[in-house]
Amino acid sequence: MSSPSLRNRSMALHTRLNRDFDVRQSHARRFTLQFARLFLLIGALAAAITVLVLQPTPASAADQDFSQFIAALWPDAEKQGVSRQTFDDAFKGMTPDKAIIALTRKQAEFVKPVFAYLDGAVTAGRIAKGKGLSEEWSQTLDKIQARYGVDWQIVVGVWGMESNFGANPGNIDTIRALATLAHAQYRGTFFRTELLIALKILEQGDVERQAMRGSWAGAMGQTQFMPSSFEKYAVALDGSGRRDIWKSTPDALASTANYLKAHGWVSGETWGFEVTLPPGFDFAEISEKPLSYWTGKGFVLASGEALPGSGTASLLMPMGRTGAIFLVTPNFQVIKSYNNSTSYALAVALLGDRIAGEGPLKKAWPRQMKLLDRSQSIEMQRALVKMGYDIGELDGKVGDKAKEALRAYQKRVGLVPDGFPTVGLLQRMRKS
Repeated sequence: MSSPSLRNRSMALHTRLNRDFDVRQSHARRFTLQFARLFLLIGALAAAITVLVLQPTPASAADQDFSQFIAALWPDAEKQGVSRQTFDDAFKGMTPDKAIIALTRKQAEFVKPVFAYLDGAVTAGRIAKGKGLSEEWSQTLDKIQARYGVDWQIVVGVWGMESNFGANPGNIDTIRALATLAHAQYRGTFFRTELLIALKILEQGDVERQAMRGSWAGAMGQTQFMPSSFEKYAVALDGSGRRDIWKSTPDALASTANYLKAHGWVSGETWGFEVTLPPGFDFAEISEKPLSYWTGKGFVLASGEALPGSGTASLLMPMGRTGAIFLVTPNFQVIKSYNNSTSYALAVALLGDRIAGEGPLKKAWPRQMKLLDRSQSIEMQRALVKMGYDIGELDGKVGDKAKEALRAYQKRVGLVPDGFPTVGLLQRMRKS
């Protein structure tokens, strides 16, 4: 028989266990209730989201702003002779093209060396295609050369570079592209002006609205004219009365020759030629000089023959004293007026020469040389600016002004002043 104290302790323990069990049950019921409320809340939120997604959304602020920009364009278009119908048809249902805006912000990480550019431009396939098309259009090209005085192979070189001889002229709506860029104020008012001219072209009837297509930046047709270039230089050679650089090859080629002539092409003169650099040349003068000057300095053609006896030329060293070197005439600068890039102009010239039957370059490019990437190029430009040199635009592209500054710097520190940026030269700048 148990004692009273033992029974009391047993009853107390039983009471405490029952109380603990009740507490745990209460917590479980509260947790279950909270979980159920949370589940209901999630379901309601999902239903609300579904309703929002399925409901039609109003026009965005950006679209409304774009519409206001188009509306504000009308008075200037009207002043230039554009009818209301042409204007409305041009912009019907239009929204800005976000893909084009993205392209304006895209920057290449590496600056492509000239030999890499030429590798992709002056290919065996493009040369063969150019030869075939030159024969097919030989009578037209002869007519164009006789009328404008521009070498036919240069015209064909531009044609090949701009659209692969008309195969890739671009398929982007020119009006929408220009409107998108103008609305974004990319390059200030440049694209707004081009847009107004494009509307004038539509009004004049040279091209149908849906056929006015080209690159994302508004260049049009087989030889990629901006609207302002079309307005000034496009011609109708095929007898249709319409200046059709999209479908008419004669019009596209003649318009290009007319453009080059208007920009100063000298008839009967070449663009330039590859030369051999004489030993000990001090690079003191590379600007335009009579060819007799270069002959006197010991320059000869890369083939070993003497230079022509008349004309003027300047020295072009795309990769400094290494790689191919050229003497280029004022006609080379005319090619650059089409696209202000030395690599582009050289590609047009060399492609045209190869199509006309010339051989490849004599000197190999220094393909193993370590070159600057874009960030390093900008660093070099900033270093030159800090030292007081004018390098032009700080954009990571070592153009003519930057090369001139480099030559001055190299001469000052006792290096060969060839104006070519290298990693070793940047490292020297860092130390100094």
